[in-house]
Amino acid sequence: MNILGYLQKIGRALMVPVATLPAAAILMGVGYWLDPTGWGSNSALAAFLIKSGAAIIDNMSILFAVGIAYGMSKDKDGAAALSGLVGYYVLTTLLSPGAVSQIQGIPLDQVPKAFAKINNQFVGILVGVITAELYNRFSSVELHKALAFFSGRRLVPIVTSVVMLVVAFPLMYIWPIVFNGLVHFGESIMGMGPLGAGIYAFFNRLLIPVGLHHALNSVFWFDVAGINDIPNFLGGAKSLAEGKAVLGVTGMYQAGFFPIMMFGLPGAALAIYHAAKPANKVRVASLMIAASFAAFFTGVTEPLEFSFMFVAPLLYVLHAFLTGVSVYIAASMQWISGFGFSAGFVDMFLGARNPLAKDWFMLIPQGLVFFAIYYFSFRGAIRLLNLKTPGREDDEDVAESVDASPVNTDTDSLAHAYINLIGGGANVVAIDACITRLRLTLNETAGVDEAAAKRLGASGVIKLNKQNIQIIVGPKAELIATRMTQLLASGKGLSAAAPAAAVVNAVVEPVVAPAKKVSGDLVLLAPMSGEVVALIEVPDAAFSSKAVGEGLAIRPTGKLVVAPVDGVIAKIFNTNHAFALIADNGAELIVHIGLDTVKLGGKGFTRLLEQGSRVKAGDAVLELDLDYLAANAVSIISPVVLSNVDQFDSVVGFATGHVEAGKTVLYTIKAK
Repeated sequence: MNILGYLQKIGRALMVPVATLPAAAILMGVGYWLDPTGWGSNSALAAFLIKSGAAIIDNMSILFAVGIAYGMSKDKDGAAALSGLVGYYVLTTLLSPGAVSQIQGIPLDQVPKAFAKINNQFVGILVGVITAELYNRFSSVELHKALAFFSGRRLVPIVTSVVMLVVAFPLMYIWPIVFNGLVHFGESIMGMGPLGAGIYAFFNRLLIPVGLHHALNSVFWFDVAGINDIPNFLGGAKSLAEGKAVLGVTGMYQAGFFPIMMFGLPGAALAIYHAAKPANKVRVASLMIAASFAAFFTGVTEPLEFSFMFVAPLLYVLHAFLTGVSVYIAASMQWISGFGFSAGFVDMFLGARNPLAKDWFMLIPQGLVFFAIYYFSFRGAIRLLNLKTPGREDDEDVAESVDASPVNTDTDSLAHAYINLIGGGANVVAIDACITRLRLTLNETAGVDEAAAKRLGASGVIKLNKQNIQIIVGPKAELIATRMTQLLASGKGLSAAAPAAAVVNAVVEPVVAPAKKVSGDLVLLAPMSGEVVALIEVPDAAFSSKAVGEGLAIRPTGKLVVAPVDGVIAKIFNTNHAFALIADNGAELIVHIGLDTVKLGGKGFTRLLEQGSRVKAGDAVLELDLDYLAANAVSIISPVVLSNVDQFDSVVGFATGHVEAGKTVLYTIKAK
């Protein structure tokens, strides 16, 4: 993965812990509304709510370690989050002042002050990134039988704790340098006062197209460089009492966004509507009203920004500049408010009684001024430069982008549609999402149908490089991404003829035999000799979670792999590591030899039958070189699963112990 792609991966993982902030903002905001003068001292309920929110704010460094480890893990498994927690505690304990004093043999009062600040978000991010990489590398490792209990995901916390021991020693000498550098950077920015806040806001908007604004935000909004603007603002009275906040200063990296998101961008939307061709005004109005509503109330601006970001980049640079100016003005005038999610009306209302909210109401007249500035500057630029903003496209572009048929906007339909427009499951490497965008890694982005994406309601499509693409779909992004993943895992996101085997190891080719209507029970024989392993114990999330299908696995001891039932070999992968078989009763079966064996490039496998062959139960399909596979595969545990299990009543009679290829009944598939 290139550096830009990796930074984006970290950036979207940052959104996992950041997503906890709205909870803190609501709890503390309501608490301050209940007791605006005592800040909890005059109301037990207010104190209860404020303290509850503070529990999140005060532990952001831990949440970063856990959230990033989870967010960057390959299968979003809880074991990655647990490992992040283990890594954080090990590293911060070893680098605590007392531990450093003891290990280095120096008096406690001579320990660098940097170690008193070891529990910060920078360390949390570092731990999260390292842990995620360890999880992705070791979560599928199979140990010797004597240590089998610690295989797979159980191994990761152990490896993480050992690695943190190693990381701790260089950090004992490097951390003071890093910490002092971060503090110097933070002090330099803060020393620039309102100008520094304005410069930050300008680059905050400019980085949105590539999704790196989250990484920039972490420097100013959290305790990466000593600024920690959001937690200090939400901390309110406590932050004031502890000297972490200054009235009129804390919150200046947030306040100026309110006039832009609540007023400025809706002004731009009105300008875009008025500049649209008469025939397109109804269509543009529906888009602009929905996007403006989201920006005003919630502070979610991407649907609006992406409507002109690429068709009129000069407008977007103007937008970034005006955002910087707004943040500069608010900071200069000490008109302060803050947010837990984004700079919309909801956050402004919740923060109104915060002790650090200073003259926050002045952000409203400032916003009205920016509404006018955005409206007239955008409308003038659009007219003068003939910019192709929504509704001003050439007629042929409109014909391509507008579909007369209504779009079904339920999540399931959208997920199917997005899979189709990105080239189907064959083109998918990875699916992820942040608040408003699908973040996709594809084999090739050139064939993505951007016009189809826009017909579905996408605000924009960003092709970062030949493999990485982002589609701006709005607040349903995570729901759509989750459903897309489920569809691909079950095979339903592929062509109608393709069973779920097509997505295993992200290798997909058309299946030659069409799926049949299911009918009748089916007795499945063991496709290979060996020891049975429960599917839940398979060290691969796609199989152990039963996302691919129901069944079990075998640790093979014999060299032949046979057909478990009568049917047709619908698919044999080019690397010969797996095949799919459609049984005579319509059951779609997957036999997958080992885990991650696609990476072996076909070595260790000999194909005995070809794709499309008619087979009887017991016919030999593959021959294995077990010695080679045992030495080179991540694991030789081989799942045997029913992928279209939802079309049957149940799978029963699972075998245990040792099974013989073509002889032992592995399990029975019961028809509905």
